[in-house]
Amino acid sequence: MEKKARGEKTVSLTCYDYPTAVIMEEAGIDLILVGDSVGANMLGYETELEVTMDDMIHHLKAVKRGIKDACLVSDMPYASYKDVETALINARKFVDHGADMVKLEGFHENIIASLTADGIEVIAHIGLNPQASAERRAFGKKFDEAVLLIDGATRLEAAGAKMIVLEKIPQKITEIITRELSIPTIGIGSGRFCDLQILVIYDIIGFAPKKFKHIKVYGDIRKALKQAVTAYKEDCTSGGFPADEHANIIPLEEFEKVTYWMQNGVSVLGNTRPISGNNGFAKNMDN
Repeated sequence: MEKKARGEKTVSLTCYDYPTAVIMEEAGIDLILVGDSVGANMLGYETELEVTMDDMIHHLKAVKRGIKDACLVSDMPYASYKDVETALINARKFVDHGADMVKLEGFHENIIASLTADGIEVIAHIGLNPQASAERRAFGKKFDEAVLLIDGATRLEAAGAKMIVLEKIPQKITEIITRELSIPTIGIGSGRFCDLQILVIYDIIGFAPKKFKHIKVYGDIRKALKQAVTAYKEDCTSGGFPADEHANIIPLEEFEKVTYWMQNGVSVLGNTRPISGNNGFAKNMDN
């Protein structure tokens, strides 16, 4: 809120695991979202509708372990806020497991008001709502849609929303919404006028197989990972790995004791071992 008042930009990203959270913290990311996009990006689900509360809590706890200062937000998955009572129960679970805020999609003023009254800070989400629409199109290019977004954003702020995500909304409409609201707007595919930007971490590092118009790729981790895995496979099959430098070495004097014990059935300390059959160990000790 203070940065918005000063006209300063802040930055957010999605995150699903501990090591990535540590890197984001070190990089100074302001807000980290454990998004329900974890379903498609990490769990192999077809859509966000398959993501469960258990899925979200598992990944929230992992990300929480890597964060010290960033604001931590958890998406509320599909059907977890179908009514006020359900929303209160599930939002409290996220807060109890370390979330600073929760995010939910759609124009649910009554739910946001109830969560706010219960002391839970909420981020609203309008425009493209992946949980509600299989059609992944920009929303707000028509007059009636634009009016609904502008008016709806105002109502969500009045209901108690502390921030609002604007997904795939025309840039001129997000400029109006950002100017009209006192709370920060978070843009994804909605242009440069939002107070924060958010993207899926796998998109900006080139890990996701799909490329979208609103994405700028800052690295090609997918290519680097495939190269590393392929090189490892080739090294293993050719005998190049592991080499002696990668092995644990027993001290020579200790190994000589083992050798004596294996060959004679008794150690220099008097420990005995049963000898059964034709033990080939002694014949191969030099190898």
